[in-house]
Amino acid sequence: MNDHIEIVDALYRFGLGQDLKDRALFASSFAADAELDFRPAAARWGAEPPLMTGRDAIVDTILALFEGRVDTTHQVTNPRVTVDGDTARLTALVEAQHLLSDDHGRHALLKNRYDVALVRDGDRWVMRRVRIENAWYTGDPVAIFG
Repeated sequence: MNDHIEIVDALYRFGLGQDLKDRALFASSFAADAELDFRPAAARWGAEPPLMTGRDAIVDTILALFEGRVDTTHQVTNPRVTVDGDTARLTALVEAQHLLSDDHGRHALLKNRYDVALVRDGDRWVMRRVRIENAWYTGDPVAIFG
């Protein structure tokens, strides 16, 4: 059962790292060769972001997109975990509130489904593949994500 907690913790580090703008915490959620696919979620409002690959590129891209411009809060619910040796799969719902820093009246609230492949990295788990699909949203994602 401890593996299950540590696996979900990778997704918690992902969300809280963004919310706190903590580069080290955010980066700790990813494997070096990670892949983040936000394309299915963004397609809901007509955006076409690239597939993000590599921990450093993912961290740089996301933190730069929000730096000094967007405040976030993430909530993770309904985690389901399967473990197979040193690999695991996690599905969860993540509600992500995005507010323009200088105008909290402009926002995008997203409810997303996450499908995550993880690998064991020493005594912790890290995300290798993350696919994000949007279930619903309110607000103006274009104002947040461009």
